[in-house]
Parts: sequence; structure tokens; C-alpha cells
Amino acid sequence: MSDLLKNIDARTKLAGTNKLEILLFTLGLDQRSGRRETFGINVFKVREVMRTPEITQAPDMPSSVEGMVSLRGSLVPVIDLARYAGIQTESRPEIMIVSEYNGHTQGFLVEAVDTILRLDWSVMRVPPDMLTMQMGGLVTAVTELDNGKLVMMLDVEKVLAETTQHSNRVDTSTVVQNQKVINKTVFFADDSLVARSQIEQTLDAMNIRHLHAINGKRAWEELLLIAQSAEIQGLMVKDMIQLVLTDVEMPEMDGYMLTKQIKSDPRFVGIPVLMHSSLSGLSNQKLGQSVGVDGYVAKFEPHKLSQSIANFLLRNESTN
Repeated sequence: MSDLLKNIDARTKLAGTNKLEILLFTLGLDQRSGRRETFGINVFKVREVMRTPEITQAPDMPSSVEGMVSLRGSLVPVIDLARYAGIQTESRPEIMIVSEYNGHTQGFLVEAVDTILRLDWSVMRVPPDMLTMQMGGLVTAVTELDNGKLVMMLDVEKVLAETTQHSNRVDTSTVVQNQKVINKTVFFADDSLVARSQIEQTLDAMNIRHLHAINGKRAWEELLLIAQSAEIQGLMVKDMIQLVLTDVEMPEMDGYMLTKQIKSDPRFVGIPVLMHSSLSGLSNQKLGQSVGVDGYVAKFEPHKLSQSIANFLLRNESTN
């Protein structure tokens, strides 16, 4: 299984191509539906894949948290994804995907891993409402492979928030306050419902106006409409929006491609793009810089996010 991920460091040329690579896995045969669904996770969030090690039970944990394992001296929570997703299966998960994002490491128990696929974000669709309701908002994107198999991308922010001690609520006491940024406008794009809620709470605490979209494609469409409106009113776009905040992983168009679109259109000159992602490695920051991202802040720390937003808004104001 180590061969599955050994070339992950070579996958750094995907930025700006609107492509991603996902590790496919299954959670077992659902006794209720008789189906074995296929799920996916971005390989940049996968640290390793291993046989399920011995798990130590831990008290006062959510029901889907199997316990803890020790990995190289660190205690890591282990989440039974089938149980979390409400899939009733008789098989025991034999594989653990060790995932690292938002500065946290956790193990996901799965039935089996399949392969790594390189796909275009344009084939990743926003899930239909029926699927969203059925999966409890767990799925952020879906795609159909050439063989007809449906692949569902997990909302890892949601899994983290609901299976650990990390609350969806933002501690507004840590949010940076600055009178000079009040009533500025930020446009943000994120496909995670949990992340959008956290960003909204942070911006509200800063008294900053905000608009949002659920992925890069819809964000670009909305930004083009704003640009058209600005032209009609005889304004510059930066008079209407002072900052764009974007996630990286989003169906239809990712944050790298969204940034390229913004930076290649002269109507958006003077509007900084701040990348906000759980893909917090140095290589991912360099990828963002390669497509013109002005700054990078890792999810989700309200103090650092608010500080970065304030810094860019104030810097932008001083150059106008």
C-alpha cells in the first residue's frame, strides 16, 4: 500500500490545471441497500495507508470514534467511517487511512482502498439535494467514472468537527478587531458547509460584509456578474469587493483555477486573493503562489484568519 502514495510529492504540477488526484475506498456492503458505495479523498490529505492497528478504547468519545492509536509516539483518534456515515455493514474495516488536515492527524477506518485517480475538477459535481439529505451533508462532490461507478467526495471538515472536540462555533474572542476594516466586503468560496459557517461567523465578528459561493465555478460566475455591475455603475470591481478568500478543493473549479481566472482578468486588479485551506503543507502554499495567490492561511484558526484578512484589507487600502 505504501507504493500507492510514494509518488505524492511528484504531484505538484496540478496547480492551475483544475485537476486533482483522489484515493478511492469503500466502506463495505450496506445491509440496508445492498450496495457497496465508493468514496474518495484528496491524496494531498493522505499521509499513509496501513492495516488497521490495535485500537485503544477511549472514554467519552462520539459513537463513530473507535478509539485511539499510537503513531510514532502521537495519539491519533480513529474514526469508523461506515458507522459515521450510517452504513450498516457486517465486515470489519481492515484498512486505516491516516489523514492530515487542519493541522490535525486522524485515522479513517475503511473496508478497502482501490486506486488513485487523476480527474478534472470540472467532472466533480455538486451533489443533488436528495443525496445531500441522504448522507447528512457528508458529501461535497460526486462524479461518475467511465465504468458507471459513482464516487462521492467526503466533507472532511464536517467529519473533523463532528468526531473531535473541535466545535463548529467560532470563539469570537480570538477574532482580530479593527475599526478600519468595518464594512469592507469579502467574497469567499468554500464547498464545505461547516467551513462556510465558520468563515461567516469570523467575518460577522469583524463587522465585515460578505458574499459567498459554494465552489470555484459558481464563485467565478458571481464575480463576473459583479464586474458587469461595476462597469454599469462606472465603478471598479475593487470598489465593490476588497478581498477574495478561497478554498483549494472545490467541485467544478478549484481554488487554483479560480485564482488564475481572477489574476488574468484586468477588471479584478487590486483585489488580493487569500487562500484558505486545510491543505496546509508548504508545497501547497507554493502551488498557490505559482498561480498568483497573494497570501495563505491554514484552516481553521479564527485568530489567524481574521488577522490575515485585516492585514490584506489594510494593506490594500494604503495602496489606493
